[in-house]
Amino acid sequence: DVFLQRSMSMILEEAVKKATDVRQKVCEWRSPEELKELLDLELRDGGESEAQILERCRDAIRYSVKTTHPHFFNQLYAGLEPYSMVASFITDALKPSLYTYEVSPVFTLMEDAVLRKMVQIVGWEEGDGIFNAGGSMSNMYAMNLARYRDFPEIKELGNSAAARLVVFTSQECHYSISKAAALMGIGTKNVFVVPSDKRGKMIPSALEEQIKSAKSEGAVPFIVNATAGTTVLGAFDPIDEIADICEKYKLWLHVDACWGGAVLMSKKHRHLMKGIQRANSVAWNPHKMLMACLQCSVFLIRDKTRLLQRCHSARASYLFQQDKFYDLSYDTGDKSVQCSRKPDAFKFWLMWKALGTRELEQRVDRALAIVVLLADVGNLINGIKSAKHGCSGCGIYDERNRTLKKHVAPVIKERMMKKGSMMVGYQPHGGKANFFRMVVISPQVSRQDMDFVLDEIHSLGMDL
Repeated sequence: DVFLQRSMSMILEEAVKKATDVRQKVCEWRSPEELKELLDLELRDGGESEAQILERCRDAIRYSVKTTHPHFFNQLYAGLEPYSMVASFITDALKPSLYTYEVSPVFTLMEDAVLRKMVQIVGWEEGDGIFNAGGSMSNMYAMNLARYRDFPEIKELGNSAAARLVVFTSQECHYSISKAAALMGIGTKNVFVVPSDKRGKMIPSALEEQIKSAKSEGAVPFIVNATAGTTVLGAFDPIDEIADICEKYKLWLHVDACWGGAVLMSKKHRHLMKGIQRANSVAWNPHKMLMACLQCSVFLIRDKTRLLQRCHSARASYLFQQDKFYDLSYDTGDKSVQCSRKPDAFKFWLMWKALGTRELEQRVDRALAIVVLLADVGNLINGIKSAKHGCSGCGIYDERNRTLKKHVAPVIKERMMKKGSMMVGYQPHGGKANFFRMVVISPQVSRQDMDFVLDEIHSLGMDL
């Protein structure tokens, strides 16, 4: 009890209070070899004292990146969400697993309530879904269900029971699409990459041409993956036009909205996903723009035939007995490819209950407004060009000589990391040299923080 009390006190002070203090560092950079020495990672036969263990915890916090810090813009998640964090504490304390109602009654009902609400927000009258271990897995679920719908015999007979199956996705899609194809035995060369326009949106006419080409080769198209909020440019594929093509060729339409799905909460920005109600399935990560604690990923499906269950069920007799004394529809484990599954929906449910739908909508609107502000302010600074990249993202470019500027971003990134002042990701894209990819989602971020980012980039790179 004493150890837990001391630990929680330290966590609140070091990992919550200090980690979100703009006056503190985003990270305490050390090289891998230095960090190995500092952390004393070796596991020994004898245990250590509680005082030593508390110090281990303190070091783990100290040398970790503070992703809740106001100046962390490196990934598609950021900021501190207190209600979701408390939910994480509770579930880790209770150690539940979501496969049967008997072992997890409260969280089973909460997941059901959240899924029903999200199905409604997508625009479906009926649907199903499941929280799982990340957006990559959600995309894999979509591919597996699409294949099972068209070729159910594959579940028992394997890929030999079907012809050559092909997948279509844009050049800006998440890499999990090709990974899913590899994992499922479809093959990465059977993922047809559809060109995107200069804003990163899939070109529907190019999609149809590729479908025709695949069919002429004797291949069998079965799924199109559209993206709502691409990883780099934050682009939204034209779902309505893609849906027309999918209906014409009887293909499953999956929308990877892991990043951009949050715009469905906003009356102002929902138009970015026009046609979403026509999708067969949607991947959506509340741990991104809505700020639920990692991880919080949901897969939704427009279905009333128990397709998830039929595709994935193994009917384990030690879990899913058919003579139980309660409604067996609440035993959701056979819908999942996992057995043990954390109640991630609780992190979203508690946050939603605390804030309400209106506040979630305001978070989305504010994040997108901050991006516009950053782009406008950046363009006023000599030597810097900013461009709004769709969904809560902004690219910051160096306007100088192209042969020079490809080296600028990596050097500035190194300097900001070693200084600990902020974290912003960078990368090249298409014909552009390295640029900083700003991700803005946290409601704690202010105009002053945006000014700081631009000033800091300018300051760290003045001599380059």
